[in-house]
Amino acid sequence: MNLRLPTSLVFSRFKFSPFDVTWAAFSPLFALYLRNALVLSDDSVLPAATFCLISFVASITAFATFRVHIGIPRYFSFHDAVDLAKAAAFGELLTCVALFTLTRLDGIPRSTPIIHALLLWAGLVYARGVTIIANKGHILAASNRRAIRENVILIGLNDLAASFTSCLQAVASRTQRVIALLDSDPSRIGRAVNGIGVLGQPVHLDTIVDEFATHGVRTHRVVVAGARETLSDADMREVRRVCTERGLELIFLNDTFGLHLAAAEPPSVLDALTPDLKSALEPSIYFRAKRLVDVLGALIILVVTLPLLVGAVLLTWLFVGSPISFWQQRLGLDGRSFDLYKLRTLRPPFDRSGQKVPDADRLPFAGRFLRAIRLDEVPQLLNVLLGDMSLVGPRPLLSQDQPKDPLRRLSVRPGITGWAQVNGGVRLTPEEKDALDRWYIQNATPWLDLRILVLTAFRMIRGDRRNERALSQARYAIAKDGPPAPKEIELPPTIDAAVSASAALQTD
Repeated sequence: MNLRLPTSLVFSRFKFSPFDVTWAAFSPLFALYLRNALVLSDDSVLPAATFCLISFVASITAFATFRVHIGIPRYFSFHDAVDLAKAAAFGELLTCVALFTLTRLDGIPRSTPIIHALLLWAGLVYARGVTIIANKGHILAASNRRAIRENVILIGLNDLAASFTSCLQAVASRTQRVIALLDSDPSRIGRAVNGIGVLGQPVHLDTIVDEFATHGVRTHRVVVAGARETLSDADMREVRRVCTERGLELIFLNDTFGLHLAAAEPPSVLDALTPDLKSALEPSIYFRAKRLVDVLGALIILVVTLPLLVGAVLLTWLFVGSPISFWQQRLGLDGRSFDLYKLRTLRPPFDRSGQKVPDADRLPFAGRFLRAIRLDEVPQLLNVLLGDMSLVGPRPLLSQDQPKDPLRRLSVRPGITGWAQVNGGVRLTPEEKDALDRWYIQNATPWLDLRILVLTAFRMIRGDRRNERALSQARYAIAKDGPPAPKEIELPPTIDAAVSASAALQTD
């Protein structure tokens, strides 16, 4: 999976491959030709030229949007192929929208855009595949000049084994090579990975080492693509016996790469609590029932605000720069982290030469405008649809900004808006926001959520205003009911040091 870079380290610099630009220009013609469209006839010249021009502009726009130019063809991967597919699909969507608006696709067969999208994607992938093949051919030719190399037999056919063979071929082909693959599944014998054949099962290791020795190929080490538990007890005993008797080095890739430290899914924060404390922190049944309302509400708001969102995206692109979106990892339900999305409102803190930009120059008028009317928050509707957030709830915080007692707020989904946002927002201290959020969790109802949504619309117009009555009500309710009695608990490592410091439930 590709890692998104912090926005401050990314700049709007586009340098497209000459082939990508050329293929974006000629692929529409090929699509028309394959569809038997009469491009040269008098009645079809104008529609065909319009289709080609709009497709070219849309393709270049899609290349810029999906940052196709940042990929290095020599290191093309499956994720890059998926990104190219997204770019081709997005470019064709723009083409169809523009053509349908201008000409309603008159003179263009309806299947032509689909054919063009497939051609565009296939051409981009093909060009990068040729680069990889040419590069591998160069590496193979160079590696064949060396007569003596250490030979490795790899046990286990999985993603780690495929990656290991690729790494050796890329950076150590002159000193090491995998000569055979062994796998416990007999149906895989006779197949190959990265050009390396699966010659047998782990119990056949002794025979295969002898077979290579007969042909003058000495085996130097045996590598298991995984942990010790990857092999059965019988296979493990046989592999160890052969390696011991023949003096072969036995390596487990999990130990080599430290993969044994990787945990599965991080446990929930609430898993560390006793049943009594867990029951005390359990939110009302309304929080489990409101998920359907959140999804329907998010879809409706997305449709209604789509024109405004398009305008906000254009403002961000023109006055703030690319990338358009901004993300942060926040803590949500059960203390699990998720990526929260916004539209960017601040320019990068460093210019292209690496000099620091004054803070006063980072927030343009467009950014202040988007913040004032809360349009920068609209992308969080996607978080609602993904199940990370709710329309109404306590605001998701960074791990270092969690209050002393974060467990109650982490027992529900965070919200785009909430009781703290409509009763003061930026005019409140963190302690006051936490008090209002905790009051909301204890008193949430459908009518309260509806009230918060209405008040959010007013705050978008009138700005944030402190509500001292709501603050007093929240403080009184918390002082009266309070959380359960303090008990020592051990939080799992999903919460950072700032949150892990809350090792006990504390009363206000």
